[in-house]
Amino acid sequence: MDKIRIKNLELFAKHGVFPEENALGQKFLVSADLYTDIRPAGLTDDLNASIDYGMVCHKIKDFLEQHTFRLLETAAEKLAWSLLTEIAGLEKVTLEIQKPWAPVGLPLETVSVRITRGWHTAYIALGSNLGEKETYLRNAVESLNQADGCRVEEVSEFLVTEPYGYTEQDDFLNGCLCLRTLLTPEELLALLHKLEQEAERKREIRWGPRTLDLDIIFYDDLVMDSRDLQIPHGDMQNRDFVLRPLAQIAPYVRHPILKKTVGGMLADLEHSQKI
Repeated sequence: MDKIRIKNLELFAKHGVFPEENALGQKFLVSADLYTDIRPAGLTDDLNASIDYGMVCHKIKDFLEQHTFRLLETAAEKLAWSLLTEIAGLEKVTLEIQKPWAPVGLPLETVSVRITRGWHTAYIALGSNLGEKETYLRNAVESLNQADGCRVEEVSEFLVTEPYGYTEQDDFLNGCLCLRTLLTPEELLALLHKLEQEAERKREIRWGPRTLDLDIIFYDDLVMDSRDLQIPHGDMQNRDFVLRPLAQIAPYVRHPILKKTVGGMLADLEHSQKI
């Protein structure tokens, strides 16, 4: 990805653990790598096709001067979030905040915190087979789109599907969506569980009836397996009710372990069901 670099922007702000730092303030140096596609600007010589680094410098200065944080870690985290959510075309940012006058009682050149944050692409499966099924799904889509650090990019059709596993229950309404998010996988999972709880989902029977079911299918090309979360979803390749709606919006997304596209996995599953 292309990069615009801002190096050692000097400003005066009031961040620190000690009360006098918050009252008197001190000098900080901020560097930023802005990851974006600069080819359109390079071809057209049009500033509107790029990111105005002058505007970004003022945003950084205003943000850090108008807020007070005890920790450099918090200042960097909050600043990165602000830049990513407010600047169009900014895909990722690396920030370094230096504190050359850090009061540690020893001679040093500087203390700094450096972080990289950016947008991620996640695919979420949605399902419901209790009550107003479509209302539950549409409310979940809207809630995700309104959540801080989340943008719903595309939503599949909602498809009627037969229950999976425990079959003595009503048919499901299933769909998938593409989500751009600043959240980590664990933070995204917590958000999905929160939305399920708000829909009064009860986890009484495995694969049983539910008002709302939200699962992370893909998160970029990430492969992870923890106690609480498995990405890609462990059984997605065998689930027609996941693959069919997912193939509508992401047929060429490739499973990072199986190395098959969503469309290819759906074709394999449909072939196996005919045998």
